[in-house]
This record gives sequence, C-alpha cells and structure tokens, in this order.
Amino acid sequence: MNTGLNTMDGIHLIADLYDCQCPLPLLETLTTLEPCMVTAAKDADMQVVGVRFHQFQPVGVTGVVLLAESHVAVHTWPESAYVTLDVYVCNHTGDNQSKAERLFENLIQLFNPKHAERVQVKRGGRFA
Repeated sequence: MNTGLNTMDGIHLIADLYDCQCPLPLLETLTTLEPCMVTAAKDADMQVVGVRFHQFQPVGVTGVVLLAESHVAVHTWPESAYVTLDVYVCNHTGDNQSKAERLFENLIQLFNPKHAERVQVKRGGRFA
C-alpha cells in the first residue's frame, strides 16, 4: 500500500508488570481480559482488525489484539501477579506514537502494578 509517506518507522513499548493489584479475574480469565484489551485499543484510536486469546488451565491468559497499526500482546501469570505487555505500532500511514504511548499507559494503569520495568525500542529507523 502506497500512502505517500516515506516512513516505515515505529515504536515498540515493552513492559514487565510485577505485583499487579488489579482485580484477579483480569489476570485469570480470557472472558475478563480480552474485552478490556480490545476496548483499550479502541479507546486509543487504534483500528482493531483481529483478536486471538488463549485460556490456560487452571488460570492465565495469553493474547494478541491485531491492529491495522500492528499489535498489542499480553501474557498473564496470576499466581505471581505478573504480566508482560507489548505495544508495537508503525507510522507508515501517520504518526501513531502518541496513540501507542496512551494505550501502553492505560494498560499499565489497568493492571496497576506495584513495580513496572519499561523498555522503548524505535523500529525501522533505516527507513526514516
């Protein structure tokens, strides 16, 4: 798709969330977590184009919200109150960095960790 933009750069926001203080069902069950992830993406003005979540037994969830801009991935370990979170967006059709940052921060607030380790990676710099 040629949009007229000369950039394919993006941003990848990664977090390890420790001692999450959110309601336990958010970490335990797909039926609680999936709609929250989809709503958060839409609230950040991202275009959701697919959703795939998996329920582990007895508890725990892994999932991805596929975005036109790229994706959001989450993995939970309820027994440890631990979550890994990835938000990756490209800027091919416009500057999506502020949307990605808003989505990332909103999801971190949702899980309410006592401690969060965050990493920001610039992607596709060769094309910038």
